[in-house]
Amino acid sequence: MYKQLIRPLLFKFDPEEVHSFTNSAVKSAFHLPLAKSITKSLFQVKDPRLERKVFGLTFPNPVGLAAGFDKDAKMIDEFSELGFGFIEIGTLTPKAQEGNPKPRLFRLPQDGAIINRMGFNNHGVDAAVERLKTRKSNIIIGGNIGKNKVTPNEQALQDYLYCFDALYDVVDYFVVNVSSPNTPDLRALQEKEPLLDLLANLQNRNQGKAKPKPLLLKIAPDLNHAQLDDIVEIAVQTNLAGIIATNTTISRAGLRTSSQQIEAMGMGGLSGRPLRDASTQVLKYLRQNLPEEIRLVGVGGIMTPEDALEKLAAGADLVQLYTGFIYEGPSLIKHINKRILS
Repeated sequence: MYKQLIRPLLFKFDPEEVHSFTNSAVKSAFHLPLAKSITKSLFQVKDPRLERKVFGLTFPNPVGLAAGFDKDAKMIDEFSELGFGFIEIGTLTPKAQEGNPKPRLFRLPQDGAIINRMGFNNHGVDAAVERLKTRKSNIIIGGNIGKNKVTPNEQALQDYLYCFDALYDVVDYFVVNVSSPNTPDLRALQEKEPLLDLLANLQNRNQGKAKPKPLLLKIAPDLNHAQLDDIVEIAVQTNLAGIIATNTTISRAGLRTSSQQIEAMGMGGLSGRPLRDASTQVLKYLRQNLPEEIRLVGVGGIMTPEDALEKLAAGADLVQLYTGFIYEGPSLIKHINKRILS
């Protein structure tokens, strides 16, 4: 019903407005009698064979919601009923920020893709913390953290430390985001020296806690092998728990959408089906070169259960959905979990 009826209707409207509208509609719908039980029966797959022990955490299933969809932790309880094994919030920054000027979110239906240049729009980490304190669901939560746009790279560490300290008591793992293409100069933090300094300092803060939490790094799909080798070295040196591969791409290669339309959309990160192969290749390379104890999360272009299985076969311990969730609807979570069991 989603692809035949709901999606065509939603796709007639502005993507960002639709995102806000559907979230509000879902939240309202969950106040109706039997809404939760009906949702569970439609979408949840519970089976002990789906459990994954990763980063010292027990995930009820390996299919998660990627960062960017519920930036401000407003929909944790609702999304937890759709069958996700975990939810990643953010990217969060110390101060609230509006992000880039609108329009900044574009659909490419011919390609099963999205271009976004949101720019870390969020209400600030402290507001998210207050919401997480009142959540009813016990689903595993990852905290994806970044820096404010106005913060120069030389002072970025303080932004990341602020977010880390604020979220520490209300999330289960952390993700350091230095790979978004939509914050000026952010990707420069992926270079070897600044990245090593950033992660080493965050890990020092983490290890100073009574119970350190898993610290992960999210990387771009546009890195070459030499850059990936640096990532491997840094991950080992800073004792990372894992790497998320990958964020969106700045490439526009091989798209069916016309070049005129692409140019009109402008800059931004591309996600969805065209990203699948590139992200999988990064995943494979990392798995071949990383120690086994550093775990991997595969994200990018998962539009079908077969795409998810491909990521798992390439070395991912967990997978995450974003664009596939938009194009295929919540049934994709169920179909992936059932396919894993088959």
